[in-house]
Amino acid sequence: MSRDPSTTRMFREAAQAGAVVRAQLDANAATVARIARRLRDAPPRAVVTCARGSSDHAATFAKYLIETRIGILVASAAPSVSSVYAARQDLRDTLFLAISQSGRSPDIVAAARAAREGGALVVAAVNDESSPLATAAEYTLPLCAGEEKSVAATKSYVASLAALVQLAAEWSKDSVLRAALAKLPGDLERAWSLDWSGAVDAFAHVDGLFVIARGLGLGVAQEAALKCKETCGLHAEAFSSAEVRHGPQALLRERLPVLVFCQDDETRSGTEALARELADRGVPVWMAGGERGNLPAIASHPVLEPILMAESFYRMANALAIARGHDPDDPPHLRKVTETL
Repeated sequence: MSRDPSTTRMFREAAQAGAVVRAQLDANAATVARIARRLRDAPPRAVVTCARGSSDHAATFAKYLIETRIGILVASAAPSVSSVYAARQDLRDTLFLAISQSGRSPDIVAAARAAREGGALVVAAVNDESSPLATAAEYTLPLCAGEEKSVAATKSYVASLAALVQLAAEWSKDSVLRAALAKLPGDLERAWSLDWSGAVDAFAHVDGLFVIARGLGLGVAQEAALKCKETCGLHAEAFSSAEVRHGPQALLRERLPVLVFCQDDETRSGTEALARELADRGVPVWMAGGERGNLPAIASHPVLEPILMAESFYRMANALAIARGHDPDDPPHLRKVTETL
């Protein structure tokens, strides 16, 4: 008999995202206001993100968020520059944004320390407030996700995105985004209840999957592809809806479907056009958002819609893992804290 999907740790923890974000927004309001005031008083010339795994997918989201809402260049740090090469970098007048669930990976900690020595303002979005990364940072944004026992990060990833949005909304004084963010906890609870079982049936026996999005949705596509690999044993790759045209779409066929995330912003028309083209060629297309979306999605501020899609995806991925004969709580060769040098 197949296992009940609601009995997994992954299911229970991912379902908590709405409550986590509700507590986080309240707990971090004063700290976020202080950081935002400092960034407005002394605007950085650039932002540098530093993360691994799911947290690096949150960093992709941060890039599009900060560059589109605030207009400051965002680049991704290579942790080995500090942790392996021990190279010194001039990071004066930059914001160094480290993102981590555990805050204990030696390379991320080394990079944060080196950035601070290099003159950067170091802010850590981290779940473990007693971690070495939290100590290395000048400011800490606690994710407030509580203990996450499942190897697959879920609620901590959603909490990372929410923390980034809260910071960006305060930094830019965006009252519309602030108001939408206040509704995010309830919207996450609604997103968790959506029925994506059609995608479970569609992906249960396929050999691979493309996950496609663009802009603010790309980091969620990257996260979805990773979760398909680690929890479902399904080889999945994430692509921008623009980049997939530059060669990768040649692989798409009846046995290689696509999962599309389509938030309602300037990227929508291009993403929808690609989805139509693929469907016309016989490629199975499963899309959340957009006019022709066949997976239900919660309408919200375009910045927040990808976060809500991630929450719906997690429930689907948990069920998909079981449908494919995998235990989402015990992925092979993985452990909760990955310590890279």
